[in-house]
Amino acid sequence: MSDGVASEQEIIVQAPAKVNLCIRVLDCLPNGYHELWSLMHSVDLFDCLRIRLNPHHDRIQLTCDNVGLPVDQRNLVYRAVEGVFRRAERSVGVDIELKKAIPLAAGLGGGSSNAAAAIYGINQLLNLGWGLSEMCEIGAELGSDVSFFFHAPCALVRGWGQEVTPCMIEGTRWVVLVNPGFPIETKWAYAQLASRRSVISPLAPWTQGVETTLKVSWEEVIESMENDFELSLFPVYPILGFIKEKLCDLGAQAALLSGSGATVFGVFETPECAQEASTQLRRDTQWHVFDVPMGASPLPHYSLQHETSTAASQPDRWI
Repeated sequence: MSDGVASEQEIIVQAPAKVNLCIRVLDCLPNGYHELWSLMHSVDLFDCLRIRLNPHHDRIQLTCDNVGLPVDQRNLVYRAVEGVFRRAERSVGVDIELKKAIPLAAGLGGGSSNAAAAIYGINQLLNLGWGLSEMCEIGAELGSDVSFFFHAPCALVRGWGQEVTPCMIEGTRWVVLVNPGFPIETKWAYAQLASRRSVISPLAPWTQGVETTLKVSWEEVIESMENDFELSLFPVYPILGFIKEKLCDLGAQAALLSGSGATVFGVFETPECAQEASTQLRRDTQWHVFDVPMGASPLPHYSLQHETSTAASQPDRWI
Protein backbone atom coordinates (compact mmCIF):
# COMPACT_ATOMS: atom_id res chain seq x y z
CA MET A 1 0.00 0.00 0.00
CA SER A 2 1.12 3.53 -0.16
CA ASP A 3 1.37 7.14 0.59
CA GLY A 4 -1.51 8.69 2.46
CA VAL A 5 -2.73 11.60 4.54
CA ALA A 6 -3.92 11.09 8.08
CA SER A 7 -4.99 12.73 11.30
CA GLU A 8 -6.18 11.15 14.56
CA GLN A 9 -9.67 10.75 13.09
CA GLU A 10 -8.92 10.14 9.40
CA ILE A 11 -6.51 8.26 7.19
CA ILE A 12 -6.09 7.94 3.43
CA VAL A 13 -4.65 4.63 2.24
CA GLN A 14 -3.74 3.67 -1.32
CA ALA A 15 -4.18 0.02 -2.22
CA PRO A 16 -2.03 -1.40 -5.05
CA ALA A 17 -2.91 -3.90 -7.72
CA LYS A 18 -0.91 -7.11 -8.13
CA VAL A 19 0.10 -9.46 -10.91
CA ASN A 20 0.88 -13.16 -10.71
CA LEU A 21 4.25 -13.73 -12.36
CA CYS A 22 3.60 -17.41 -11.87
CA ILE A 23 0.43 -19.13 -10.69
CA ARG A 24 0.11 -22.87 -10.44
CA VAL A 25 -3.21 -24.36 -9.34
CA LEU A 26 -2.60 -27.71 -7.65
CA ASP A 27 -4.82 -30.13 -5.70
CA CYS A 28 -8.20 -29.25 -4.24
CA LEU A 29 -8.03 -28.88 -0.45
CA PRO A 30 -10.61 -30.16 2.07
CA ASN A 31 -11.83 -26.59 2.73
CA GLY A 32 -12.89 -26.25 -0.90
CA TYR A 33 -10.00 -24.01 -1.91
CA HIS A 34 -7.26 -25.12 -4.29
CA GLU A 35 -3.65 -25.37 -3.23
CA LEU A 36 -1.69 -22.66 -5.00
CA TRP A 37 1.89 -21.82 -5.76
CA SER A 38 2.28 -18.26 -6.92
CA LEU A 39 4.94 -15.61 -7.26
CA MET A 40 3.07 -12.33 -6.80
CA HIS A 41 4.23 -8.76 -7.23
CA SER A 42 2.47 -5.48 -6.58
CA VAL A 43 2.30 -2.85 -9.32
CA ASP A 44 1.85 0.89 -9.01
CA LEU A 45 -1.82 1.10 -9.94
CA PHE A 46 -3.80 2.16 -6.88
CA ASP A 47 -7.29 2.33 -5.48
CA CYS A 48 -7.74 4.88 -2.70
CA LEU A 49 -9.58 4.56 0.63
CA ARG A 50 -10.42 7.56 2.81
CA ILE A 51 -11.39 6.29 6.26
CA ARG A 52 -12.88 8.55 8.92
CA LEU A 53 -14.05 7.84 12.44
CA ASN A 54 -17.51 9.37 12.93
CA PRO A 55 -18.77 9.88 16.51
CA HIS A 56 -22.26 10.77 15.27
CA HIS A 57 -23.25 7.19 14.35
CA ASP A 58 -22.13 3.63 15.08
CA ARG A 59 -22.31 2.11 11.59
CA ILE A 60 -19.97 1.24 8.74
CA GLN A 61 -20.86 3.63 5.93
CA LEU A 62 -19.10 2.78 2.67
CA THR A 63 -19.39 4.77 -0.56
CA CYS A 64 -17.70 4.08 -3.89
CA ASP A 65 -17.28 6.04 -7.12
CA ASN A 66 -17.90 2.84 -9.12
CA VAL A 67 -21.66 2.24 -9.13
CA GLY A 68 -21.12 -1.40 -10.13
CA LEU A 69 -19.56 -2.24 -6.79
CA PRO A 70 -21.82 -3.06 -3.81
CA VAL A 71 -21.22 -1.03 -0.65
CA ASP A 72 -22.79 -3.40 1.87
CA GLN A 73 -21.62 -6.69 3.39
CA ARG A 74 -20.93 -8.08 -0.08
CA ASN A 75 -17.95 -5.71 -0.28
CA LEU A 76 -14.62 -6.95 1.10
CA VAL A 77 -13.86 -3.53 2.58
CA TYR A 78 -17.07 -3.64 4.61
CA ARG A 79 -16.37 -7.19 5.76
CA ALA A 80 -12.75 -6.33 6.59
CA VAL A 81 -13.86 -3.55 8.93
CA GLU A 82 -16.41 -5.90 10.50
CA GLY A 83 -13.64 -8.43 11.05
CA VAL A 84 -11.41 -5.89 12.76
CA PHE A 85 -14.25 -4.74 15.02
CA ARG A 86 -15.10 -8.33 15.92
CA ARG A 87 -11.53 -9.30 16.81
CA ALA A 88 -10.86 -6.05 18.68
CA GLU A 89 -14.26 -6.16 20.41
CA ARG A 90 -14.81 -2.58 19.32
CA SER A 91 -17.67 -0.89 17.43
CA VAL A 92 -17.42 2.69 16.28
CA GLY A 93 -18.92 4.77 13.52
CA VAL A 94 -16.73 4.83 10.41
CA ASP A 95 -17.18 6.48 7.01
CA ILE A 96 -15.18 5.04 4.11
CA GLU A 97 -14.89 6.53 0.62
CA LEU A 98 -13.47 4.13 -1.95
CA LYS A 99 -12.14 5.49 -5.26
CA LYS A 100 -11.48 2.78 -7.82
CA ALA A 101 -8.79 2.73 -10.49
CA ILE A 102 -8.18 -1.05 -10.55
CA PRO A 103 -10.70 -2.80 -12.85
CA LEU A 104 -13.20 -5.13 -11.20
CA ALA A 105 -12.89 -8.94 -11.46
CA ALA A 106 -9.71 -8.43 -13.44
CA GLY A 107 -7.17 -10.75 -11.81
CA LEU A 108 -5.41 -7.75 -10.26
CA GLY A 109 -6.49 -8.27 -6.66
CA GLY A 110 -8.28 -4.95 -6.29
CA GLY A 111 -10.88 -6.16 -3.81
CA SER A 112 -8.29 -8.01 -1.72
CA SER A 113 -5.98 -5.01 -1.69
CA ASN A 114 -8.87 -2.75 -0.64
CA ALA A 115 -9.61 -5.14 2.24
CA ALA A 116 -5.98 -5.11 3.37
CA ALA A 117 -5.94 -1.31 3.21
CA ALA A 118 -9.11 -1.14 5.32
CA ILE A 119 -7.65 -3.49 7.95
CA TYR A 120 -4.50 -1.40 8.11
CA GLY A 121 -6.39 1.90 8.27
CA ILE A 122 -8.73 0.87 11.08
CA ASN A 123 -5.79 -0.65 12.98
CA GLN A 124 -4.09 2.75 12.82
CA LEU A 125 -7.14 4.86 13.65
CA LEU A 126 -8.09 2.78 16.69
CA ASN A 127 -4.46 2.44 17.84
CA LEU A 128 -4.87 -1.33 18.10
CA GLY A 129 -1.15 -1.94 17.73
CA TRP A 130 -1.59 -5.04 15.59
CA GLY A 131 1.40 -6.36 13.71
CA LEU A 132 1.48 -8.26 10.43
CA SER A 133 0.39 -11.56 11.95
CA GLU A 134 -2.82 -10.16 13.44
CA MET A 135 -3.72 -8.28 10.28
CA CYS A 136 -2.97 -11.31 8.12
CA GLU A 137 -5.26 -13.47 10.25
CA ILE A 138 -8.14 -11.09 9.53
CA GLY A 139 -7.18 -11.01 5.85
CA ALA A 140 -7.05 -14.79 5.54
CA GLU A 141 -10.68 -14.97 6.67
CA LEU A 142 -11.70 -12.78 3.71
CA GLY A 143 -9.93 -14.24 0.70
CA SER A 144 -6.83 -15.91 -0.64
CA ASP A 145 -5.03 -12.77 -1.85
CA VAL A 146 -5.57 -10.40 1.09
CA SER A 147 -2.58 -11.48 3.18
CA PHE A 148 -0.19 -10.92 0.27
CA PHE A 149 -0.71 -7.16 0.39
CA PHE A 150 0.72 -6.99 3.91
CA HIS A 151 3.95 -8.48 2.51
CA ALA A 152 4.17 -6.61 -0.81
CA PRO A 153 5.87 -5.78 -3.07
CA CYS A 154 6.90 -9.38 -3.80
CA ALA A 155 6.10 -12.68 -2.13
CA LEU A 156 5.64 -16.38 -2.61
CA VAL A 157 2.04 -17.36 -1.93
CA ARG A 158 1.21 -20.99 -1.12
CA GLY A 159 -1.53 -23.08 0.42
CA TRP A 160 -4.85 -21.44 -0.42
CA GLY A 161 -3.23 -18.02 -0.15
CA GLN A 162 -2.63 -17.87 3.60
CA GLU A 163 1.04 -18.90 3.42
CA VAL A 164 2.90 -15.77 2.33
CA THR A 165 6.70 -15.42 2.33
CA PRO A 166 8.32 -12.15 1.20
CA CYS A 167 10.98 -12.57 -1.45
CA MET A 168 12.97 -10.40 -3.84
CA ILE A 169 13.41 -10.15 -7.58
CA GLU A 170 16.75 -8.61 -8.46
CA GLY A 171 16.54 -5.71 -10.88
CA THR A 172 13.69 -3.49 -12.06
CA ARG A 173 10.97 -3.85 -14.66
CA TRP A 174 7.87 -2.03 -15.87
CA VAL A 175 4.53 -3.54 -16.73
CA VAL A 176 1.76 -2.80 -19.20
CA LEU A 177 -1.64 -3.98 -17.96
CA VAL A 178 -4.31 -4.61 -20.58
CA ASN A 179 -7.88 -5.27 -19.52
CA PRO A 180 -10.31 -6.03 -22.37
CA GLY A 181 -13.25 -4.55 -20.48
CA PHE A 182 -15.12 -7.63 -19.27
CA PRO A 183 -14.90 -9.40 -15.89
CA ILE A 184 -14.14 -13.05 -15.22
CA GLU A 185 -15.64 -14.49 -12.06
CA THR A 186 -13.00 -16.37 -10.08
CA LYS A 187 -15.18 -19.31 -9.03
CA TRP A 188 -16.24 -19.87 -12.64
CA ALA A 189 -12.60 -19.74 -13.79
CA TYR A 190 -11.64 -22.46 -11.31
CA ALA A 191 -14.55 -24.61 -12.55
CA GLN A 192 -13.37 -24.17 -16.14
CA LEU A 193 -9.86 -25.17 -15.18
CA ALA A 194 -11.05 -28.30 -13.35
CA SER A 195 -13.20 -29.37 -16.30
CA ARG A 196 -10.51 -28.94 -18.95
CA ARG A 197 -7.47 -30.65 -17.47
CA SER A 198 -6.93 -34.29 -16.65
CA VAL A 199 -3.54 -34.12 -14.91
CA ILE A 200 -1.72 -31.63 -12.70
CA SER A 201 1.88 -31.16 -13.75
CA PRO A 202 4.50 -30.89 -10.99
CA LEU A 203 6.10 -27.59 -10.05
CA ALA A 204 9.06 -26.59 -12.19
CA PRO A 205 12.55 -27.09 -10.67
CA TRP A 206 13.17 -23.33 -10.46
CA THR A 207 10.45 -22.97 -7.83
CA GLN A 208 12.53 -24.95 -5.32
CA GLY A 209 15.39 -22.52 -5.78
CA VAL A 210 13.14 -19.55 -5.11
CA GLU A 211 11.75 -21.18 -1.98
CA THR A 212 15.28 -21.84 -0.71
CA THR A 213 16.93 -18.48 -1.40
CA LEU A 214 13.84 -16.21 -1.51
CA LYS A 215 15.63 -14.41 -4.30
CA VAL A 216 15.43 -14.68 -8.08
CA SER A 217 16.52 -12.64 -11.08
CA TRP A 218 14.13 -11.04 -13.53
CA GLU A 219 15.78 -13.03 -16.30
CA GLU A 220 14.84 -16.28 -14.56
CA VAL A 221 11.31 -15.07 -13.83
CA ILE A 222 10.75 -14.03 -17.45
CA GLU A 223 11.86 -17.46 -18.69
CA SER A 224 9.55 -19.22 -16.21
CA MET A 225 6.30 -17.20 -16.18
CA GLU A 226 3.22 -19.41 -16.41
CA ASN A 227 -0.47 -19.35 -15.50
CA ASP A 228 -2.53 -22.53 -15.34
CA PHE A 229 -5.71 -20.60 -16.14
CA GLU A 230 -4.55 -19.76 -19.67
CA LEU A 231 -5.17 -23.34 -20.84
CA SER A 232 -8.86 -23.19 -19.93
CA LEU A 233 -9.68 -19.50 -20.44
CA PHE A 234 -7.98 -18.72 -23.75
CA PRO A 235 -10.26 -21.07 -25.74
CA VAL A 236 -13.31 -19.38 -24.19
CA TYR A 237 -11.93 -15.85 -24.61
CA PRO A 238 -9.58 -15.86 -27.65
CA ILE A 239 -9.06 -12.10 -27.21
CA LEU A 240 -6.90 -12.85 -24.16
CA GLY A 241 -4.46 -14.87 -26.25
CA PHE A 242 -4.49 -12.13 -28.88
CA ILE A 243 -3.61 -9.50 -26.25
CA LYS A 244 -0.75 -11.67 -25.02
CA GLU A 245 0.64 -11.97 -28.55
CA LYS A 246 0.17 -8.24 -29.15
CA LEU A 247 2.15 -7.33 -26.03
CA CYS A 248 5.02 -9.56 -27.13
CA ASP A 249 4.91 -8.03 -30.61
CA LEU A 250 5.19 -4.59 -28.99
CA GLY A 251 8.37 -5.52 -27.16
CA ALA A 252 7.33 -7.22 -23.93
CA GLN A 253 9.97 -9.62 -22.66
CA ALA A 254 7.11 -11.87 -21.57
CA ALA A 255 3.34 -11.60 -21.23
CA LEU A 256 0.86 -13.52 -19.10
CA LEU A 257 -2.69 -13.62 -17.86
CA SER A 258 -2.85 -12.31 -14.28
CA GLY A 259 -4.69 -14.49 -11.79
CA SER A 260 -7.93 -15.78 -13.27
CA GLY A 261 -8.13 -12.81 -15.63
CA ALA A 262 -9.27 -10.96 -17.55
CA THR A 263 -6.19 -8.70 -17.39
CA VAL A 264 -3.14 -9.65 -19.43
CA PHE A 265 0.17 -7.96 -18.64
CA GLY A 266 3.49 -7.56 -20.36
CA VAL A 267 6.86 -7.12 -18.65
CA PHE A 268 9.12 -4.47 -20.20
CA GLU A 269 12.78 -3.74 -19.55
CA THR A 270 12.52 0.08 -19.63
CA PRO A 271 9.79 2.65 -18.92
CA GLU A 272 10.23 4.01 -22.43
CA CYS A 273 9.42 0.63 -23.98
CA ALA A 274 6.39 0.24 -21.73
CA GLN A 275 5.11 3.73 -22.53
CA GLU A 276 5.56 3.22 -26.27
CA ALA A 277 3.59 -0.03 -26.17
CA SER A 278 0.80 1.40 -24.04
CA THR A 279 0.52 4.48 -26.25
CA GLN A 280 0.02 2.34 -29.32
CA LEU A 281 -2.52 0.09 -27.57
CA ARG A 282 -4.55 3.09 -26.38
CA ARG A 283 -4.50 4.53 -29.89
CA ASP A 284 -5.50 1.31 -31.64
CA THR A 285 -7.95 -0.31 -29.20
CA GLN A 286 -10.73 0.38 -26.70
CA TRP A 287 -9.06 -1.71 -24.01
CA HIS A 288 -8.18 -0.35 -20.57
CA VAL A 289 -4.40 0.08 -20.66
CA PHE A 290 -2.00 1.11 -17.89
CA ASP A 291 1.79 1.37 -17.96
CA VAL A 292 3.22 1.40 -14.45
CA PRO A 293 6.34 0.34 -12.56
CA MET A 294 6.47 -2.85 -10.61
CA GLY A 295 5.99 -2.07 -6.93
CA ALA A 296 9.33 -1.30 -5.29
CA SER A 297 8.55 -0.12 -1.76
CA PRO A 298 10.59 -1.62 1.08
CA LEU A 299 9.13 -4.26 3.38
CA PRO A 300 7.15 -4.44 5.54
CA HIS A 301 5.98 -0.80 5.60
CA TYR A 302 5.60 2.06 3.15
CA SER A 303 5.70 5.76 3.95
CA LEU A 304 2.65 7.46 5.42
CA GLN A 305 2.03 11.17 5.75
CA HIS A 306 0.28 12.73 8.73
CA GLU A 307 -1.64 15.97 8.36
CA THR A 308 -2.37 18.42 11.17
CA SER A 309 -4.08 21.80 11.17
CA THR A 310 -0.80 23.62 11.82
CA ALA A 311 1.78 21.80 9.76
CA ALA A 312 2.36 20.47 6.29
CA SER A 313 2.47 16.74 5.68
CA GLN A 314 5.45 14.93 7.18
CA PRO A 315 6.62 11.40 6.35
CA ASP A 316 5.86 8.57 8.72
CA ARG A 317 5.24 4.84 8.15
CA TRP A 318 2.45 2.69 6.94
CA ILE A 319 1.85 -0.69 5.31
